[in-house]
Amino acid sequence: MRWQGGRRGGGIEDRRGMGGGAMAGGGIGVMVLAAIGYFVFGIDPSTTTQLASQFGGTGTQEAGRTGTPDDQAGQFVDVIGANINDVWTANLQGYEAPRVVLYEQGTNTGCGFGQAAMGPFYCPSDSTVYLDLGFWRDMETQLGASGADFARAYVIAHEFGHHVQTLTGASQQVQAAQQRATGEAESNRYSVALELQADCYAGVWAANAAAVSNGAVALESGDLEEGMKTANAIGDDTLQQRGGGRVSPEGFTHGTSAQRVDWLRRGYQSGDPAVCDTFSGV
Repeated sequence: MRWQGGRRGGGIEDRRGMGGGAMAGGGIGVMVLAAIGYFVFGIDPSTTTQLASQFGGTGTQEAGRTGTPDDQAGQFVDVIGANINDVWTANLQGYEAPRVVLYEQGTNTGCGFGQAAMGPFYCPSDSTVYLDLGFWRDMETQLGASGADFARAYVIAHEFGHHVQTLTGASQQVQAAQQRATGEAESNRYSVALELQADCYAGVWAANAAAVSNGAVALESGDLEEGMKTANAIGDDTLQQRGGGRVSPEGFTHGTSAQRVDWLRRGYQSGDPAVCDTFSGV
């Protein structure tokens, strides 16, 4: 994937090295956090808040340094984030960019205390994408995901997709529908639709990345396949099988491997956000 010549946004808040704190709690608390971490992208804000109340509190977080990070991983996030913002500015009227925070281990957020075990997540309360970049390594070594640049960019673009859903009102509509749901299985179907739409939005970004950057940020041969490898690795059914349990569709919250691959591909092939209607079958 080409990216190093892309525009830098310069708005990354870097809290790495600030000692955000080791994982709070112990025993079953740590196990719960780790289990939720497996369901990586798009942690439900209500889940984040629940965890905050149980394990971490919501104290004041010292602000990190804002700008373009000095290291290559941080620069990658800055360039990809800026490019995603450029794509959505061109495709969504009134688009406003989210904040992006890099952290290690844990950090306070508008949704409570965020921990690395949760995986990357978006908090609508402060319109911020939170990334512990060590998750990329864990995703590759523990879940069998790809280590390619586009596979990592897909993680970022998915979280920006949740920001788009907040701007369009889709997230709020899902929360209202979940409150009316008659049971967990019905509520989870709305969660799956929301996550699959964010996957589709990641594909939409990838399809438009080169056009908004004059080719400076662009997929190359084989990149889409690497992204789909990651999407396949983090489907609910695959993760349940990896965990040694039976596959329980009523417990799915993010979609099967096949669904995640399919919606990422659909977004990429169309390049049109209107294609990403994952709610029609709910």
